[in-house]
Amino acid sequence: MRFNVLEHQLVPEHRLVPEEEAERVLKAMKITRDQLPKIRKSDPVIQVLEKIEGPIEEGRIIRVTRVSGTAGVSEAYRLVIGR
Repeated sequence: MRFNVLEHQLVPEHRLVPEEEAERVLKAMKITRDQLPKIRKSDPVIQVLEKIEGPIEEGRIIRVTRVSGTAGVSEAYRLVIGR
């Protein structure tokens, strides 16, 4: 990998959500994992996270935190799927 995409100013923060927290998030949002937007294992962000966190299995949840001067902080979640 030539550079860390997470260091680019236009890429929001991505973090792997621990399994116990993932269940709480899904319950609070009253949805199932399948209802989350998807992110592929081949996505450059996931590849960087795997170098940091180790292998990330399909079905894990990623938290995306965006910071905006006008809207403040927003969190979104993505479900990791296969290639």
